[in-house]
Amino acid sequence: MTVDLSPLIDVDRGLISREVFTDAAVYEQELQQIFARCWLFLCHETQLTRPGDFFTTYMGEDPVIVVRRRDGTLGCYLNSCRHRGMRVCRADAGNAKVFTCTYHGWSYDTQGRLKNVPYEREAYYDEIDKSKWGLTEVAQLDTYKGLVFATWDPAAPPFQDYLGDFRWYLDALVDRRAGGTEVVGGVQRWRFKGNWKLAAEQFASDNYHAPASHASAVAALTKNVDKEVARLGKNDGAQFSSDLGHATGFSLGKNLEHKLLGRGFPRVLVDYQLSVWDEVVERLGEQRFIGPATSGHANVFPNFAYLPGFQTMRVWHPKGPDEMEVYAWVLVDRDAPQDVKDAQRRFAQLTFGASGALNRTMARTGRRSSATCVVPSPGGSRSTTRWASVTNGPTTTAIRVGWAGTPPSRRPGPSTAGTAS
Repeated sequence: MTVDLSPLIDVDRGLISREVFTDAAVYEQELQQIFARCWLFLCHETQLTRPGDFFTTYMGEDPVIVVRRRDGTLGCYLNSCRHRGMRVCRADAGNAKVFTCTYHGWSYDTQGRLKNVPYEREAYYDEIDKSKWGLTEVAQLDTYKGLVFATWDPAAPPFQDYLGDFRWYLDALVDRRAGGTEVVGGVQRWRFKGNWKLAAEQFASDNYHAPASHASAVAALTKNVDKEVARLGKNDGAQFSSDLGHATGFSLGKNLEHKLLGRGFPRVLVDYQLSVWDEVVERLGEQRFIGPATSGHANVFPNFAYLPGFQTMRVWHPKGPDEMEVYAWVLVDRDAPQDVKDAQRRFAQLTFGASGALNRTMARTGRRSSATCVVPSPGGSRSTTRWASVTNGPTTTAIRVGWAGTPPSRRPGPSTAGTAS
């Protein structure tokens, strides 16, 4: 049964009912209408360099295997045996020639084809057509400058069309240098209480929380930074909101050194950004380098997020209406020196790792926000305590309006940046 969401959303006043974060029926509808139809992030290509390399993850709540096939192409399959539905791969990552179900021993190759059925003659009289019993494959898979995405929907638009104008901003993360990017340090995973939309919305549009939520962590990170440098590093910002659901925000300002030092970046990372200035500006332009390539927050609808500069990217895997599991990577320029890659990995883990100083605040607020959503209203009515504002500070006007931090004449990026949807 389809849930009518119209009573839960007041567009004119910029309000939504907090039930959208806790209602089980709403969540089930999201799995069907969002996660079964949208393009979802899987992994980075550098995790799968050799034939047989695989990585297991989720699309919504469905477990999947992403694998480099023997012909060099990538495949993605539902991690579920066609016999009794058990998982055929229980490892997080590795290299394999076949995936074998540990229940009855059915085996599949990296093309997803059923290759072996134990006791095929005795149990199936040699009549089973193995070509019809391969693993369920995603409808579409595409890569974008190292990032791997897939969808279950054969009618979904091509991935680059799905991104739309957001490509201009995403390129600031993945196309900074000619050598491209790679992930380092493996994948960090953790769970915390909170609806997946709370995290996605925060990375899409909410820089408003940072001065309050991250005050103590930023103070610790910048305790040795000259106060005047920190002051000069504070800049105006801009926000881009796509009609397709993707969004990002970032700071402007001309002095990149002050901006990074004022956010607690170690000297080695600041010096590296300054050293590649000419190369990156030639590829991206100065606006993108000092803006969405080195600062900000972003979320590709529905649940792929990243923080430029900090170089963490992550997926909010839904685990029910009140819990999510985070998969997080550290992304670096492939051509960066090793000491820079090491420093970037350590800094990303210090700030936004599983126990990072800035990440812990998010886990707490997500849990508490969800907790306040289930407070019963007097008499069962939908009182004002059941509603939450979707505006994020003085530059935001309403849920249906694209957020702009600067006048139209100064807006970076495509023409849709900061305009009404």
